[in-house]
Amino acid sequence: MERKEIKQTAGRTALGEFAPEFAHLNDDILFGEVWNRQEDMSLHDRSLTTILSLVAQGITDSSLKYHLNTAKANGVTRQEFSEMITHAAFYVGWPKAWAVFNMAKEVWTSDIQTKEEFQASTPYPIGEPNTGY
Repeated sequence: MERKEIKQTAGRTALGEFAPEFAHLNDDILFGEVWNRQEDMSLHDRSLTTILSLVAQGITDSSLKYHLNTAKANGVTRQEFSEMITHAAFYVGWPKAWAVFNMAKEVWTSDIQTKEEFQASTPYPIGEPNTGY
């Protein structure tokens, strides 16, 4: 896979004057060095790991939204993401999964299938809603 160089300036932009050392660590160390060690772990896998770490902590703010968009850019599909969060929901908490799914729907909007598109993609029929409760 082609190596994509990661360059981050958000730390300096948001906190450069207030917390210059933190901005340096964010932009140059975390993103400049750690994220660029792609021979050890792909950007795809780093994105999945980062998202799961944020969700496990209950962080569903703009930083998660940034990483969701980054994950999509790094090749994470809606199906991979959905399966990861569905699995993790049992370990990190159901409400956290709901929160991240609602945010992710905004990122993977073009990947969401209608009922008819899904039915065309599978040999299994879609049943009627369960109204017997």
